[in-house]
Amino acid sequence: MRRQDDYDDDEEIDPELRLRTVRTAASAIAESIRSEQRHERRKKKRSRFFRRTTEKKRPSSSRSGGGGGGDGDGTPSTEVPGERRNVYVNFPLSHAELDSNGEPTVRYERNKVRTTKYTIITFIPKNLFEQFRRVANLFFLTLVVLQLFPIFGAASGAIAALPLAFILTVTAIKDAVEDYRRATLDEEVNTSAATKLGSWRNVNQPKDPRSWFEKLLGINKPGKVTKGVRRLRDKEAGEAGDGMRIMLQKAIDNTSSTTFRDDSLTSFDLDDIRNPSRRQLDDIQSVDSHSYPPASLANVSAKTSFSDSSTQVAPSQVFSKQSQPSGVIDWRRRTGGSARWERTLWKKLEVGDVVLLRDNDQVPADIVVLSTSDPDGMCYLETKNLDGETNLKPRKSVKATSNLTSEDDIERSSFYLDSEPPHQNLYLYHGVLRYKDPATGEQRQEPVSINELLLRGCAIRNTQWIIGLVVFTGADTKIMLNGGATPSKRSKIERETNFNVIVNFIVLLGMCTIAAVFNGLEDAKTGTSAEFFEIDVDATDSHILNAIITFVSCLIAFQNIVPISLYISIEIVKTIQAYFISQDVDMYYEPFDTPCVPKTWNISDDLGQIEYVFSDKTGTLTQNVMEFQKCSVHGVAYGEGVTEAQKGAALRDGGAGGAPMDGRDLAEKLDALKQQMLSTMERSFKNRYQQVAHLTLVSPKIAQDLADREGAQRAHLIAFFRALALCHTVLADRPDPRDDPYHLEYKAESPDEAALVAAARDVGFPFVRKTKDGMDIEVMGQMEHWTTLKVLEFNSTRKRMSTVMRAPDGRLVLYCKGADSVIYARLAKDHDPELKDATARDMEAFANSGLRTLCIAYRWLTEEEYLTWSRTYDAATNAIENRDEEIDKANELIEHSLLILGATALEDKLQEGVPEAIETLHRAGIKLWILTGDKLQTAIEIGYSCNLLKSDMELMIISAETFEDARGQIEAGLNKIASVLGPPSFDPKKRGFFPGAQAAFAVVIDGDTLRHALTPELKQMFLNLGTQCETVVCCRVSPAQKALTVKLVKDGRNAMTLSIGDGANDVAMIQEANIGCGLFGLEGSQAAMSADYAFGQFRFLTKLLIVHGRWSYQRVADMHSNFFYKNVIWTFGMFWFLPFNSFDATYLYQYTFILLYNLVFTSLPVIVLGAFDQDINSKAALAFPQLYVRGIRGLEYTKGKFWAYMGDGLYQSAVVFFMPYMIWIFGLPVSWTGKTIDSLADFGTTVAVAAILAANTYVGINTHYWTIMTWIVVFGSTIVMMLWIVVYSFFFSSDFINEMEILFGGIQFWAAIIFSATVALAPRFFVKFASSAYHPLDKELVREMWVMGDLKDQLGIKHRKEKKRGGGELEAAPMFMHSRNGSEMSLHHGTPYEPAMTSSPGGAGGHEPRPTYLDTPPITEDHASRYDYSDAPNHHLAPGGARGQTDKWRRRPRRTILRVIFRRRRRCRRRSIDMRMGRLRARRRVGGRVMRLRGRCPRRCHLMRCRCRRLGAITHRRRSSIMRWACGVLRLRRALPIRRLLLSRALRIRHLLLNRALRRRRRTAVCDVLAGPAEQLPPSV
Repeated sequence: MRRQDDYDDDEEIDPELRLRTVRTAASAIAESIRSEQRHERRKKKRSRFFRRTTEKKRPSSSRSGGGGGGDGDGTPSTEVPGERRNVYVNFPLSHAELDSNGEPTVRYERNKVRTTKYTIITFIPKNLFEQFRRVANLFFLTLVVLQLFPIFGAASGAIAALPLAFILTVTAIKDAVEDYRRATLDEEVNTSAATKLGSWRNVNQPKDPRSWFEKLLGINKPGKVTKGVRRLRDKEAGEAGDGMRIMLQKAIDNTSSTTFRDDSLTSFDLDDIRNPSRRQLDDIQSVDSHSYPPASLANVSAKTSFSDSSTQVAPSQVFSKQSQPSGVIDWRRRTGGSARWERTLWKKLEVGDVVLLRDNDQVPADIVVLSTSDPDGMCYLETKNLDGETNLKPRKSVKATSNLTSEDDIERSSFYLDSEPPHQNLYLYHGVLRYKDPATGEQRQEPVSINELLLRGCAIRNTQWIIGLVVFTGADTKIMLNGGATPSKRSKIERETNFNVIVNFIVLLGMCTIAAVFNGLEDAKTGTSAEFFEIDVDATDSHILNAIITFVSCLIAFQNIVPISLYISIEIVKTIQAYFISQDVDMYYEPFDTPCVPKTWNISDDLGQIEYVFSDKTGTLTQNVMEFQKCSVHGVAYGEGVTEAQKGAALRDGGAGGAPMDGRDLAEKLDALKQQMLSTMERSFKNRYQQVAHLTLVSPKIAQDLADREGAQRAHLIAFFRALALCHTVLADRPDPRDDPYHLEYKAESPDEAALVAAARDVGFPFVRKTKDGMDIEVMGQMEHWTTLKVLEFNSTRKRMSTVMRAPDGRLVLYCKGADSVIYARLAKDHDPELKDATARDMEAFANSGLRTLCIAYRWLTEEEYLTWSRTYDAATNAIENRDEEIDKANELIEHSLLILGATALEDKLQEGVPEAIETLHRAGIKLWILTGDKLQTAIEIGYSCNLLKSDMELMIISAETFEDARGQIEAGLNKIASVLGPPSFDPKKRGFFPGAQAAFAVVIDGDTLRHALTPELKQMFLNLGTQCETVVCCRVSPAQKALTVKLVKDGRNAMTLSIGDGANDVAMIQEANIGCGLFGLEGSQAAMSADYAFGQFRFLTKLLIVHGRWSYQRVADMHSNFFYKNVIWTFGMFWFLPFNSFDATYLYQYTFILLYNLVFTSLPVIVLGAFDQDINSKAALAFPQLYVRGIRGLEYTKGKFWAYMGDGLYQSAVVFFMPYMIWIFGLPVSWTGKTIDSLADFGTTVAVAAILAANTYVGINTHYWTIMTWIVVFGSTIVMMLWIVVYSFFFSSDFINEMEILFGGIQFWAAIIFSATVALAPRFFVKFASSAYHPLDKELVREMWVMGDLKDQLGIKHRKEKKRGGGELEAAPMFMHSRNGSEMSLHHGTPYEPAMTSSPGGAGGHEPRPTYLDTPPITEDHASRYDYSDAPNHHLAPGGARGQTDKWRRRPRRTILRVIFRRRRRCRRRSIDMRMGRLRARRRVGGRVMRLRGRCPRRCHLMRCRCRRLGAITHRRRSSIMRWACGVLRLRRALPIRRLLLSRALRIRHLLLNRALRRRRRTAVCDVLAGPAEQLPPSV
């Protein structure tokens, strides 16, 4: 088979049709770089071909009035759907753009934004529509209307409307409160302050922009200052009052403002230097740093900037404005002089307004930069609110308007901007600035790109002022277009409830139909007693009409079978759940002083069913902070730091080198090494700019080599760090120059550059300042001045950056840094091969540790070579056509023959706890997709750092340019997975995954390929590929693609999805997902404003899902089922009474019982169940995240469970009706007072009390966590019902007279309700007992371990009560009755108790503390001295277990393993004999069924089945019936007051028999310890 490199070099074979799979981080990054290079080569080839074929065919069209159309002069050729817009400044509009009144015909969006669902006008109709999407509400509205007609026999029609009105009102109030919070945030943004040019005519807006309604009412007159603006101006009167003039001027010195350069600008005009005497650079003498540049060039430097922006007039020279290049300014034009800068609100800005932005201001709209305080027109933008990144992004002003500095200049200017329509792409903008040259009268134009556009929500940094033109406002801004409208989300259970409601409605119709039919038949009979006793009772004389009336009457009577109170109860429960989530101190983030804030309360149960998590990278997983960890200089590696990827790998493997990593010990070790390094450097040289707290490159060897003046490595280190201090575009800032003049902070376009320069500073090579012509640095305490000649900027295509510098001695040097593959391709042919290999090995080791590597190289230049190249480069930068390609060609002419200086390794610092959180989510069966705008290799590096990508995964990189290539690669990926895993299965019951259970795959796909993958033809294939992988990473994706990807998975797999991000570019996917989570930022976050849940750190997502989400899902599911049950038992109790009253819909219960049943008597127990119940403790849930998979598979709320509860309610309704009926029939119907018990109220009250008692007790049986509140409401509700009978008996009523006196005094009443409730609840009780005893769920096993106390011991949690023990002697830890583990044994030997941890424990020296798992047998001190059990592989349900420990077990000597195994086998055989109790000992054989032990598996010594074929598995035949009986009695021992049925030894039987459910899940836990060939085993085996 040919190697991949052969395919890369073969031009005849398209390598993109071949799937590339890689494993290590270094190979993955290298493959991603090669993939992008191939993509760029093909792109260039195709672009040249299509340009040649279309140049002659391109039409030269233009819009009237100078509108858009593509041409070669800068007009954009990329068409965006929609109508282009012209934004005019002091320029007359064309006639086509004016109406008959001379007003502009185009109306633009206001700058006021709204993220709320409702407005004051739309709240009532829209909210009612949302609520009546519930089928039950429509049903109850129909019944309310029917009850208003007396013919149907309703007791009170008006009162019947109150419950529905109450539910609608409470729900509307809750929705209003939620929306009010959003409106408050919107108002805070809309009323932010801005500065615009006032008293100036904006021709893009009509003179009177009011609507007809406002004109009718005479409000908001043009020119009138609103209250909000007046209030703002009064507040800021001292800063910007009326009549105050704001004076703007360009910066005098560009040392602090020109840091980022544009490669379109040249360094300086060499012709200006050479014109008089044709002077060559060879004539310049070599000088030192203190006198360079030479005095002969002093007059030139006054006119010329030695930066890469030539032709810029030095600001120190004084020219009149008329002598400066005017651009759009016409100095001859007269102005009124009335224009002034004035303060206003964001929502008052309009398209065409000219605004003034100051340093640290937020950008209020999408604005084109006209002018800045920087002489080169540069400004700097922080996009944290947009994409979470804190690094600065350079923007520049339009050249034609760069001279605008005052209001008069703006009034004298005249131009218009031909802009493309608004669209979602954050990284693309095309416009053309058109104006008339005031000097010549010629029409001129200048292209405007994304580099001249400021997006709403960003912040201005390191720029004194900016004058800008508002282009897009409000809903047209890119940030809002990517957000979309706030959706109305409904939980999955709420949607499924509609089915249950429909089923109940069908049952109700069946009940009413039966009643109507039989009532009609009874009514049709003649010669009955009804003719004498029920005269004129029927509504009509028609039997059919009477039957129809009976049908409607039964609808009203039996309406409780459709639970109207369910929805209001759920709203109450979810409100309580939201409160508990907001009060969780574990999710409180102190730096931002914010807890987790639930903003959408009605979807908390969806948190427990999430299958896919879609996450942003920058700012969500990472801090966007780079740390310089390691480096390689001249083949020598430096750096002692440990990366997050190394820590995560150590946790998975149980520790590096056999010893787990302890964070505290590691920090102490690094501190000691840092102090050693600092002390060595302090003795060697003085570094005034060093910041010890920020020193991340910890390596005493660097300090020693720098201090060794005789060593050869010293010169290499100096050259390496000097290159880091010079090759960059960083801005040095002194926050406090007076009090702390040596404190430098670096502002950079990327955090990588800032980290590199900061590392050089702390090692002794600080970059001090940037001057007009170069840089000042210090080299080990000595100042040096280097002159910057050229800066070849870094971009994703070049993957490198270069600077041409003049050294203090006058020599020219080229420094270059970039990706290793790019630099190595440009090395000198005679380069030292050993140095190349050594540096490559170091970079590969760095990359595999999760670090981002850069290679540093250099070469010396001759003056003639530089001069020749400079002319070529200047010509390329001034080219109009093919400018980018010409610049790339020019760069290739000088970036060659490089020599390696070394390599750097940076760590993108993750947020605290991110690797652990991702590991926990994976163990819970949740798949994580990363959707990021970063480049491919950056995403791969972060994936390995946060343990999202692992070395045991098959990583598939998909990168294609065409549709067919994308199809081929996706098909190849599907074939690859199918060849390993077999055909895919999308059974909902098999959702979720267990890490390590099968081969793992991961996919990395770029944005261009994703665009093809999301097309209708390929999206199903891509969905199949992605959902079969554990991890998917999508790179270079736009916000719209993020939302489409989430929608694809959500709709295509009907899966529950969650999106999490921190920037405005994440809002679209946050709103698209079932659950949207936003992270708070330092300056607020658009993502947090639009999210359903907002919190401070990614790690809080674990607690939110695994604990609160799982609890909420369990609670709401149980609450729904119990609600339907209690309504069925109540309603069918009345239904069974129909045959005894001629099916005429007579109420069995007294009407007050019907009103209070769902309101008082049975509502609170279900609400408490839904609000406070806990099946397992939160710490146990985090220790066993695998339990979450039941929510992913939807096993807690199924149709089977619904029908089971419905059937249970049906059975119990028959019991509570017919049991009292039998007692009344066959008993003596006389009370203790002598009065007969024969009225309908007597019998109906008895049935009602029995039904209510059974319903409340039933809820209590289903409650897992009994608190004081549970006791109060379960028994208190029944007591309240009894008190109501007492109280109501004292009031006069026609159908409820002296019921307390008649019923409470007789044994018949109490016997009836107690016996009825007992018989009704007995089947449910025994079913729960049998299921937990013989078919226990994982959560029931974990719960019992928690109750027994052994799980608390493993987690190191203190016991509130003494642990429940079943025997005195120690034995292997059973699944139910745990004995003391090894840690507790230490208590008897005088050693302190050391609790087990949820991760791999650490220790130094001696024996490491042994992890205690579910199946770990205790060991004595003698055993501990002979055998080490700490490496035993754990099970997938072991708290904090890791797959990596299996590898450590494999590495143990085979003889030791066998000795341990056989010892366990003998011990288990002895125990199996001792487990017989009493008479059962002699009965080895019962009915031909045998349980025989042949061996023990080393993974679980007490497993009854194992796949280990080498040692002989435990043969399990059918269980003994006597042992089944023993288990049943043992379970009854806890459930019933039977205390002496079994001996203490019988407790161990559970150790073998009651783990059937876990064994079914643990079939994959086969014994793979002795996986080698059988012939290598000892003969005894």
